[in-house]
Amino acid sequence: MLAVFGGEVVRVPAELVAAGSRTPSPKTRASELVSRFLGGAGAEPAVSLQLGALGTLAYSHANQPLLRPRSFAAKHEIFCLFEGLLDNLGRLGHQYGLCKGANEAVLAIEAYKTLRDRAPYPASSMLSQLAGGYAFVLFDKSTSSLLVASDPEGKVPFYWGITADGCVAFSDDVDMLKGSCGKSLVPFPQGCFYSNTLGGLKCYENPKNKVTAVPADEEEICGATFQVEGSTILSALH
Repeated sequence: MLAVFGGEVVRVPAELVAAGSRTPSPKTRASELVSRFLGGAGAEPAVSLQLGALGTLAYSHANQPLLRPRSFAAKHEIFCLFEGLLDNLGRLGHQYGLCKGANEAVLAIEAYKTLRDRAPYPASSMLSQLAGGYAFVLFDKSTSSLLVASDPEGKVPFYWGITADGCVAFSDDVDMLKGSCGKSLVPFPQGCFYSNTLGGLKCYENPKNKVTAVPADEEEICGATFQVEGSTILSALH
């Protein structure tokens, strides 16, 4: 899956800028990244959604792992790309009043709507309910709000980086991002979320602990890893 957003939505994280400045490497524009993703889907067609000038969401079922299916949902100008499975989907679906056939992306939208409409309901409370392996990107076009999250164990490989024209891209395909983001590329930290309206990057298991970047060795693909204050390094390239 792929999500790309411009500066109107995402403030470029300093950690990604720093990662790229240590060892400058070739990058491409966001439009080229999207075109490459859509062109590389092979036998499985790729689906893309253009969010005006704000960004693009795209996904394909090509090479989809059995335990990491990709799903997409849209409701009331809220869009969600979801990869992975929730162990407690049935229970949470009942809690949010969803039909039995609702998938993870639909659930994420309903949980987000509860978060939004009951503000200041904390994002950490919503995300701590989700059990399983997942990564998702959710965008609320009505408020230009972005919410991105990864499970506490990092069961779904997930990355973010900066394109040549300053857009921030999220994807489960590190090679796809490497070709467009160079070293301005970092594994998205497991057990964390990014929100452009709720204070940036935070750990939802320990929301008061600061998340900082640790420079990676020069030979690694990504330019840094993340660490939550008071804990071990959360994400690394395997």
